[in-house]
Amino acid sequence: MKRFLSAFIIVCAALSAFAAKIDTVTVATSNLETPMTVLVVTPDSMQPGQKLPVAYVLHGYFGDYNDWLSHQPRIADAADLYGMIIVHPDGRNTWYLDSFVNPAVKMESFFIQDLIPFIDANYPTDPVPAKRAITGLSMGGHGALYLAFTHPDIFGNAGSMSGGVDLRPFPENWGLPGILGPMDQYPDRWANASVITHVKDLKPGQINIYFDCGVDDFFAGVNENLHKALLEAGIPHDYVSRPGAHTWEYWNNSILHHLLFFNEAFRR
Repeated sequence: MKRFLSAFIIVCAALSAFAAKIDTVTVATSNLETPMTVLVVTPDSMQPGQKLPVAYVLHGYFGDYNDWLSHQPRIADAADLYGMIIVHPDGRNTWYLDSFVNPAVKMESFFIQDLIPFIDANYPTDPVPAKRAITGLSMGGHGALYLAFTHPDIFGNAGSMSGGVDLRPFPENWGLPGILGPMDQYPDRWANASVITHVKDLKPGQINIYFDCGVDDFFAGVNENLHKALLEAGIPHDYVSRPGAHTWEYWNNSILHHLLFFNEAFRR
């Protein structure tokens, strides 16, 4: 941990020296009602013929694809520093799930069938799980771990910041009944949509996992429970609980830790 923190301090000092290219692209899809707008950050230091790792960074509820870069522009600098592509899609308040209520909204299917193939076809990615990561905040933290835990053949690295990793304690919140239906009528849907119930499906070392949550966050309890479940299942992971709440002040710091973690995993 001391070496990780030392590297993080060095990274923060170096970020201002870099630049990156930011594309706004549109991804066609039959899994959503309209095409998806996505921001793609590519390093300015990219060399011809070079294959790069990719990190997908997801926003939270009521956010959009602009959220991360508008709040933390150093993400673009990190792309250049680490030599990675960083992708910011638009989650549209779907919790990154296929909706049971609206069959025209299949966000999980969009990611797997449309977005990732589009990025791999149009950017110089290294298209293997070990060189692909996903993380996000709040709703996006849930989405990142959910997509990684249910598709370990796609994502070899995953993180979450203040993630809603168990949806069942929040049966009336954030539009979830409009995606899954009422929890009292469809408890199995809610269980299957929750990250924590998929711990049993993981194999040790299958995914590099890093997640964190502020001690004053309303998701602190479910993140502690996920940490305990991973420990009991013998799944290696990094978990950090530190001062902070459900705020951009917390996430602007946290994302830099996540990108450093992914870079270390990519290098291995």
